[in-house]
Amino acid sequence: MTQGRETRPGAQVPSTDDRTDDGPSAEVPRLETSIPRLDYILKGGFLRNGTYALMGPPGSGKTIFGNQLCFEHVRRSAGARCVYVTLLVESHSKMIRHLSGMKFFDPRMIPDRIYYISGYPALRDQGLAGLLDLLRRTLRERRGTDVLVIDGLESVEQRAPSALAYREFVHEIQGLSTLSDCTTFLLSSMRDRSHAENALVDGVIELTDQLIGPRAVRELTVHKFRGSDCLRGKHEVEITASGMIIHPRTEIQFDSPRASATEERKRMGFGIESFDAMIEGGLPSGSATALLGAPGTGKTLLGLSFLAEGARRGEEGVYFGFYEPPPRLCEKARKVGIDLDTHIRQGTIRLIWQPPLEHMMDSLAEQLIELLRQDPKPRRRLFIDGIEGFRAASVYPDRMPRFLSAFTNQLRMLDVTTVVTEELDLFTPLIKMPNPELGNVVETVILLRYVELRSQIHRLISVMKMRESVYDRSIREFVISERGIEVASSFRSAERILSGQAQLLAGLQESEEEP
Repeated sequence: MTQGRETRPGAQVPSTDDRTDDGPSAEVPRLETSIPRLDYILKGGFLRNGTYALMGPPGSGKTIFGNQLCFEHVRRSAGARCVYVTLLVESHSKMIRHLSGMKFFDPRMIPDRIYYISGYPALRDQGLAGLLDLLRRTLRERRGTDVLVIDGLESVEQRAPSALAYREFVHEIQGLSTLSDCTTFLLSSMRDRSHAENALVDGVIELTDQLIGPRAVRELTVHKFRGSDCLRGKHEVEITASGMIIHPRTEIQFDSPRASATEERKRMGFGIESFDAMIEGGLPSGSATALLGAPGTGKTLLGLSFLAEGARRGEEGVYFGFYEPPPRLCEKARKVGIDLDTHIRQGTIRLIWQPPLEHMMDSLAEQLIELLRQDPKPRRRLFIDGIEGFRAASVYPDRMPRFLSAFTNQLRMLDVTTVVTEELDLFTPLIKMPNPELGNVVETVILLRYVELRSQIHRLISVMKMRESVYDRSIREFVISERGIEVASSFRSAERILSGQAQLLAGLQESEEEP
């Protein structure tokens, strides 16, 4: 049983088969950052010897970005050296104290591999020319430096005697990068993209930190990237003890899926004989199904029955839920005869529970996709208990149609048969989907509902649509008891309930025997 957490920094990124184009040319030298998924967004990393501007307000993660890039670079590349120049920002001792809790921080790299120097005294006393002279001397003395970070570029603009002098300074930095064979990053708190340096540099990346409703949201946007394609638009950013983690938008990662899954289609049953007969033996493998119903109609138990039947056949399954923790879920299953515990011990069913915290929608999708990629097997089963958990994690609700389409398409490409639940209103006879787009992106829609008759509540189940398959369109009564889930073998009991003529009999089989 696994509790959901933020995606691990070393987790697998989308494979090259999922990229939206052919990616970077092999001839273009790249500087890989090893910041999770940033290299994927940049289609391979920064171009070497380029000059890049990184802007954002205080607290958006610029200093963590610059330091993480340096430490990861020297860790990956033998002999690599970085110079980190500060201009009127926090002192080096305070910066290192703050960084010491980060997993990427390694004090053994200081000062030989990563060299910190304050450039503000030279800027204050000698102006822009003095700062340039300091940078030239430092790079000359520390031969082999291939990454230069200048943190606090706004101090240069404030000290520049004119806008032209500031532009000339940025131009000189570009020339210095080329002559020194290093890649330069200019970090600033300036938020206006029209600043002079943004027109001169090879790339512009913006980090934002804003309140959207009650949520604090960090995002990364690549506004400019010369010489290469990149994934444009806003991408979610997390800052954890591992450093900065970036989550590309799901719909742009997987916007060009293959036409179909590669595996032969099979039928994936629920282990409920009469219901499986309604859907011609089960759901087509590699398809997506929505279970719609009000709270308590049996959606979770039906999904667990789907996983348990797969495990009985030797097909691995994953439960991904937001509400009930694993112990309670297993207890709930035991009460209706679904033996989750044995399958969990054997490893054929894996439970992943997302505690009630603020999640990021793309991070949740990555967690699932990467888990399924770790050990690819044909005909696996996935039960997502509560698609509204993804909706609640979405900062921009209008993304949901594109997100769901890309997400379900990627699951199909992995030959995963997916069942998701969607909660309907409890006290209304109207069927109104909170996510109408869900009905369009899934192949099958199954409706579970309550009907009240003579002071008793009855459950009904029906298949609303099923693409690429013949299915029984009748409405059936079903009950949940210690024996498990039982679905009536015909529509007769449901017909009596809906017509108001049902007889109050003790069991499902008795009502079926009535003429």
